[in-house]
Amino acid sequence: MKKMVKGFLLAVSAAVMCVCASCSADIAETGGAVGGTISRSEKTAVNNTDNWELILVNKDNPLPEGYEIELCELSNGRSVDRRIYPDLQEMFDAARSDGLSIEVTEGYRTREQQQEMMDDKIRELRWHGNSKKKAVKRAAELVAQPGTSEHELGLAVDINPVSDDEDPWPLYTWLADNAADYGFILRYPLDCQDITGIDYEPWHYRYVGKEAADEIMSKGITLEEYLTQK
Repeated sequence: MKKMVKGFLLAVSAAVMCVCASCSADIAETGGAVGGTISRSEKTAVNNTDNWELILVNKDNPLPEGYEIELCELSNGRSVDRRIYPDLQEMFDAARSDGLSIEVTEGYRTREQQQEMMDDKIRELRWHGNSKKKAVKRAAELVAQPGTSEHELGLAVDINPVSDDEDPWPLYTWLADNAADYGFILRYPLDCQDITGIDYEPWHYRYVGKEAADEIMSKGITLEEYLTQK
C-alpha cells in the first residue's frame, strides 16, 4: 500500500460525533478519535447505484442525479456521508493512538460552495497577473468544476494536522501507509493529473471500501484505472 505515494494523508483532529439516530452514537467514544455526534441528516442529489462507494465523479463524469445521501455532521461543522463515518472514526482512533493529531478540514460541499471555491481561485490567479483565460484554465486544474467534485458526493475528506504549525508529512506518510485498511485511498496522486484531471493533493482522501482501497493503493493506481479494469 506504500507504492502509490511516499507519504501523505493529512491530520484529522476534529471529533466526528453523531447525533442522528441512523448512525451509531457510540463510535466516537473510542478515544474521541473523530469525536462528535451526528447532529443533522441532509439529503442531496447524487445518482443511485448498488456500489455507492465506487461512484466515479470527475470532469468527465459529473455528479449523477437522483441519489440521496444522509450526512453526518462532525463536531467541527464539517459533514460526510454517514456510511463512511464508522471507518473514518476507526482510522482517526488508530492515527491518534500512534501519536498523530488529525482533523477533517473539508468534507461534504454543496454545489454553491464549490462554485465559490472556483470563483475565489480564479480571482486569486487574476490578482497574481494571469489573464482571465489563463486563470480560468489553471483554476480548473486546481479546483473541480461545480458538479464534478467528489466533495459534493460526501465520500471525500481533506485531512490535515490540527495546527497549521505542525509538520503535516508524518501524518501524510501514516495515511499513505494505512488509509486503505479503513477503506480510503489517496484520490489525486502525484503525476496522475492526466488521468484524474486534478493536480496532486496529498490531503484529499476518498472512501471506496476496504477491498477496492487495498487493490488501488497496493497497485499504485487511480480510481479511474481501477474501474476501467473491472
